[in-house]
Amino acid sequence: MAKGRANSRHQGKKSSTVALVLAMLLMLTIVLLILLALGIFSLPIASDDDSSPIHNRKTLVIGDGDRDGMEKKREQWTEVLSWEPRAFIYHNFLSEKECEYLINLAKPHMAKSTVVDSKTGQSKDSRVRTSSGMFLRRGRDKVIQEIEKRIADYTFISAEHGEGLQVLHYEVGQKYEPHYDYFLDEFNTKNGGQRIATVLMYLSDVEEGGETVFPAAQGNYSSVPGWNEFSECAKRGLSVKPKMGDALLFWSMRPDATLDPSSLHGGCPVIKGNKWSSTKWMHVGEYKA
Repeated sequence: MAKGRANSRHQGKKSSTVALVLAMLLMLTIVLLILLALGIFSLPIASDDDSSPIHNRKTLVIGDGDRDGMEKKREQWTEVLSWEPRAFIYHNFLSEKECEYLINLAKPHMAKSTVVDSKTGQSKDSRVRTSSGMFLRRGRDKVIQEIEKRIADYTFISAEHGEGLQVLHYEVGQKYEPHYDYFLDEFNTKNGGQRIATVLMYLSDVEEGGETVFPAAQGNYSSVPGWNEFSECAKRGLSVKPKMGDALLFWSMRPDATLDPSSLHGGCPVIKGNKWSSTKWMHVGEYKA
């Protein structure tokens, strides 16, 4: 009799434990369902092709309304363009409204673009650069601050290391011959040190020409789809077609902190249409704006 009562109590305790575990699992399931419904928790989704150089693909709602007042859904993703130089494209980095905002902000203040004299460190006119441009003070308003924060998140370089945004306009026939963004003089490295990277944001599409070309890039790029659509200038090396909202990130320095000659780049002449772009130069140290 005593043994039977002991077995009965043991079975009762076991049943209670099982019931408690089931109740806890049910509560956890309910909590997860609530978090999923609120969007606080999300489940990972496997990529269609893990071997692709394109990654971080996602669809975001950008604050651009279409004619019916509905928000446009624009896909954003990063693409590896080259490893020599290290170059990447962030598709739809800027919204259409942000592109228009930067253009309208800069238009009244555009002036002939200049280049840096390597002997004196001073700006001077040059036939190698025939665009017009102007600088927007770093952090001048909320829109600029948001763009600069996004650049910092994209490059992992603090916003304080960047120069102010430069807005550039190229009309038909205007260009920028191949050049380096890093400095070869001691004057321009006193503030912030050497330029380490560049973010080039395209504010408009270009009907023909206006590509960014890297003549010293390593690799065979003639097999790139749509190669025949590039201008003759662009066929001199790795090239990027301007597309409104896209941002091109390339590094002027290698991971070992040496200057990278393969970062040589230029702006091909605009053949048809207009080209608007905005450049952010990033330095090794804090840049006193």
